[in-house]
Amino acid sequence: MKNPLLSEAAIELARDVVAEVDDSGAGKHLGVAVSGNNVVTHRFAARVPGYPGWEWHAVLAHADGSVDVTVNEVALVPGRKALQAPDWVPYSQRLRPEDLGPGDLMPPAADDPRLDAAGQLTAHGAKAAKDRWMTGNRGPNTEMAAKAPMQCRTCAFQVALGEPLGPHFGVCTNEYSADGEVVHATYGCGAHSKVKVAEEGTAEITPFDDEKPVF
Repeated sequence: MKNPLLSEAAIELARDVVAEVDDSGAGKHLGVAVSGNNVVTHRFAARVPGYPGWEWHAVLAHADGSVDVTVNEVALVPGRKALQAPDWVPYSQRLRPEDLGPGDLMPPAADDPRLDAAGQLTAHGAKAAKDRWMTGNRGPNTEMAAKAPMQCRTCAFQVALGEPLGPHFGVCTNEYSADGEVVHATYGCGAHSKVKVAEEGTAEITPFDDEKPVF
C-alpha cells in the first residue's frame, strides 16, 4: 500500500495549508523528507517578498492503519541559498566607543579583565589601551608620523603619562595638532615645538617701467 503521506493528495493538502498561512501561497514543490513511516515534511519554494531562497515546510502525519492525513506544522525556513540576517551578537559585544551618548550608562562587567577587585586598572587593561594607541591614528606607524621632522618625545607640547601607561605615551596640548589626544612618543607632526621653517632667499626682480612704450 502506498504511503498516503507521499500521495498527490497529500502534496495538495500541504500546499493548501501554506496558502492559509501566506496569501502568496506555495511555489514549486521541492521535495519531501521522510521521518519514519508516519511523518513527512513537504518542501515548497516560498514566494514571500524579501525572502529569496526560503522554503515553506509542511509537516504531515498519519496513524498506523489509517489513510487520514493530518497537518502537524507549517513553517517558513531558510534554504541553502537563502538570504539571512547575520548571526546574532550579544549587546555587550556589539558596543562601539562611538555608541556612548550623553546620559548613557555603560557600567563595566562584573568580570571585566581591565579592572581588578578594587576597581583599579589591571596590567591587561593597560596593555589593551597601549595596543589601541600604538595602532591608532596617533601611533608611530602612521603617515603623519613618517613625514614628521621630529617626534613627540622631544616636543614641549607633549605631556608624558605616568605609570602604568608611560613613558612611551603622552597627551598632546597643541591646539593645532592632536590636542587632548594620547600620542606615542615616536609619533610626530609638523607642529612640533622646535620646528622651524627655513627663510627663503629673496629673488632679484627687475623693475618694470610702465611708462615705457610697448611698441
